Amino acid sequence: MTTRILTGITTTGTPHLGNYAGAIRPAIVASRAADADSFYFLADYHALIKCDEPARIQRSRLEIAATWLALGLDTDKATFYRQSDIPEIPELCWLLTCVAGKGLLNRAHAYKASVDKNIEQGEDPDAGITMGLFSYPVLMAADILMFNAHKVPVGRDQIQHVEMARDIGQRFNHLFGNGNELFTLPEAVIEEDVATLPGLDGRKMSKSYDNTIPLFGSAKQLKDAVARVVTDSKLPGEPKDPDSSHLFTLYQAFAAPTQQADFRAALEGGMAWGEAKQALCNLLEAELGEARERYHALISKPADLEDILLAGAAKARKTATPFLGELREAVGLRSFRSQAVNTAGEKKKAGKSARFVSFRDDDGSFRFRLLDAAGEQLLLSKSFADGKAAGMVNKRLQSGEALDIREQDGGFGVWLDDECVAQSPAFPDSSACQAAIQRLREALAPAE
Repeated sequence: MTTRILTGITTTGTPHLGNYAGAIRPAIVASRAADADSFYFLADYHALIKCDEPARIQRSRLEIAATWLALGLDTDKATFYRQSDIPEIPELCWLLTCVAGKGLLNRAHAYKASVDKNIEQGEDPDAGITMGLFSYPVLMAADILMFNAHKVPVGRDQIQHVEMARDIGQRFNHLFGNGNELFTLPEAVIEEDVATLPGLDGRKMSKSYDNTIPLFGSAKQLKDAVARVVTDSKLPGEPKDPDSSHLFTLYQAFAAPTQQADFRAALEGGMAWGEAKQALCNLLEAELGEARERYHALISKPADLEDILLAGAAKARKTATPFLGELREAVGLRSFRSQAVNTAGEKKKAGKSARFVSFRDDDGSFRFRLLDAAGEQLLLSKSFADGKAAGMVNKRLQSGEALDIREQDGGFGVWLDDECVAQSPAFPDSSACQAAIQRLREALAPAE
């Protein structure tokens, strides 16, 4: 079974070495797995919540897109897109907002932290808090549920948002699913073995601490940054303790086991800190030198990046567009053409309560059921690779064209173009089967 994995990257800064080791590298490796269907997106709508500097957001979108591609993300295998290029996401966000409880959103960590800070400072509890911040979990739920992601790799501070996406998706399924799972309920994945790198001062590497090592700075910028990594005062020739050394932690995040062992032995043997820092520079240059060249080539051609991202958006919308159509149907935002009425304005009597219900299987394929007036299943479709194909068959069955119905296996099948597209359940006898066929013909009869 294919596992769909979804990861969002907020576009408010320039990626650094910690981002690479902790998120980018493991995500790209995971995308290469044979059973992975990976969706990676630039979360630029989310960025608007945190940043009101348009130039910074635009620059960050460019840098982050170039970073992922330079580091080896294969866009033929993974789906790579900008959140803002998928108009179905904000529409789904509104559908989910209409079922998300305010009490649930009141418990979101980011909102609560902002309220607590305001109260501590004697301010109104909601001072300076935007609806973007308050509704952040709903937009994140839309990102995840739109593509029915099975797994969402996140840091521990984001687990709650995935759990809220589950809660909101479950509520939507209950209200509008007619017993079917419209949304796959996602699972948060915490990768315990992913590296958390120390910064120049020993604290976690973070832009907020101004202690980062640039990912694609020049060789000189890299050397200058590494030179600032804090070390103890032991002199050349004195043994160093690798396990308490931030420099060793950085080195082992990028070194092969044999390299780690050699570096450990050299430190314990009295290697000078300056020599150790040069060794780290050499290691990082070997790891990132070619990628840096690709990065700067991509940055210099923003139009090419634009084409890649738009192609990724088109790929993503092949899933999003038909699925949103199903969701609109589910909540009642339906075309009037699907509601056949007679000249008196009344619904046709034949099959007036029969209805189609679309859903997705656990493997991600699309199917639909036809239920009669009493809610009994008349048909269950075959599996379709995408929602558009399922929708086209559904539409043909409702178009009034002659039905090719063939009895088989105690029930019957409906055939289109010499292919069985849907089957009935088995019936106890022939008379029950014939009665069901008649109900099917009435349900699909065109309006008079």
